[in-house]
Amino acid sequence: MSRKASVTSSASGASADLGRGMRNIPEADSESLSSVSSKSSVVISEEGVRLRKHLGLSNGVGIIVGIIVGSGIFVSPKGVLLQTGSVGGSLIVWLLCGIVCLIGAMCYAELGTAILKSGADYAYINEAYGNFPSFLYLWVAVVVVLPTGNAITALTFATYVLQAFFPKDCPPPDTAISLVAAMCITLLTFINCTNVKWATRVQDIFTCTKIVALVIIIITGLVKMVMGSTENFQNAFEGSTKEPGRFALAFYSGLFSYSGWNYLNFVTEELKEPYKNLPRAIMISLPMVTVIYLLTNVAYFAVLSPAEMLASDAVAVTFADRTLGVMAWVMPVFVACSTFGGLNGAIFTSSRLFFVGARNGHLPGFLATINMNKLTPFPSLLFGCLTSLIMLSSSDIYSLINYASFVEALFIGMSIGGLLILRVTKPELERPIKISLVYPIFYLIVCVFLVITPLTSSPWECLMGLIVIASGIPFYFLGVLWKKKPAGFMIMLRKVTILSQKLFYAAPEEQKEE
Repeated sequence: MSRKASVTSSASGASADLGRGMRNIPEADSESLSSVSSKSSVVISEEGVRLRKHLGLSNGVGIIVGIIVGSGIFVSPKGVLLQTGSVGGSLIVWLLCGIVCLIGAMCYAELGTAILKSGADYAYINEAYGNFPSFLYLWVAVVVVLPTGNAITALTFATYVLQAFFPKDCPPPDTAISLVAAMCITLLTFINCTNVKWATRVQDIFTCTKIVALVIIIITGLVKMVMGSTENFQNAFEGSTKEPGRFALAFYSGLFSYSGWNYLNFVTEELKEPYKNLPRAIMISLPMVTVIYLLTNVAYFAVLSPAEMLASDAVAVTFADRTLGVMAWVMPVFVACSTFGGLNGAIFTSSRLFFVGARNGHLPGFLATINMNKLTPFPSLLFGCLTSLIMLSSSDIYSLINYASFVEALFIGMSIGGLLILRVTKPELERPIKISLVYPIFYLIVCVFLVITPLTSSPWECLMGLIVIASGIPFYFLGVLWKKKPAGFMIMLRKVTILSQKLFYAAPEEQKEE
């Protein structure tokens, strides 16, 4: 933690020193810029050192679908069934979660086209509420949400990969799982550092792979239903819960499997024609994922009883063992591919959050620099890689992500509330997409329900989530508000910035003049 304090406390001065630090690199500027011009398709003298608009509509759909469809629908869709208590109740929750996320995504389409900045919630909270709330969101994302999410996804990938080399009654050792997970994070970070197009191709390929896997499950389940396997759908609502707390927890489980629907907003600045492609990607992705999720759960219930689903540690694998015979081995491979693609998308988008946070002076300024050869946010990607690798060594990683779920619902609610605030405080803001106020108000009510209800059913997790948020307050005062830092500290910071720029051949972003 002491190192985090040192790093964060440098935020206010780092951005101001970036340009001067780069110019102090001997003989670097003219030669490096000309060399980049010859090696890159971008002419630096005209465009400047900037993140390019690489992402088209298909890439946007690939990012949203690829991040949403992770391991959850394959491994643990039983969370919704456990809380609702019935087959019919669980299917309704899956459908409602998809509709709720679509409404939330429509709100983010307005925010994302009105505020053309990468960073998603961070940018919207900053615009509506100011620096302090946006810094706290960034703090939670940097310290808990993003690194733990990446680490857990990598661990899931490693577990399924290694299962192919160990007998069923002999699980892979924890050390091997952690090493493979670390290799996965490092490899994907390397790909994202090297070339944005490589990263998007990986995303598109593995998104297609996971959709193919779910289509196999759906077709198999529908065939079983046609053959008469419908007993689990008789008296489908028998045993349904009537407790609001359990219903909220069922929503939490369902929404967790839909999480990632707002991740395209993290890379708005790199999206081609964002006014068109952002809403189109949302309107294609969310209905598609909702239908696929609903049909996948119907397929599960066509083969497995509710008791068998609750007893399974990996529902898709159990399903494959029952239906695919000698080809059952393909399902663990598909789950591994799904987690690999989801992790790639998370690494790609989260690095842009670090980049934007540093650009605003809320993180060390060298994170807001771009490699001049590859035109990728090299330092931000490596920073995300390092924090994720650190989380792999944590024994409390799964409890941390539980605390973060409550916090994420809180900040998403703030973003939606920000849409309403901006309608009042900035009515002149150009809004290419302007939705009815019914949608943000409805989604805000859902967020309030999801934030308040767990206070009675899971008070400890909620308290720990609030403590994680509050822990960022002293770092905000030290790093952002404290302007007159000691001269020795600023000199050291400037040297670190220059060293980072030399080491990663990076320069601060050059804003294009209108």
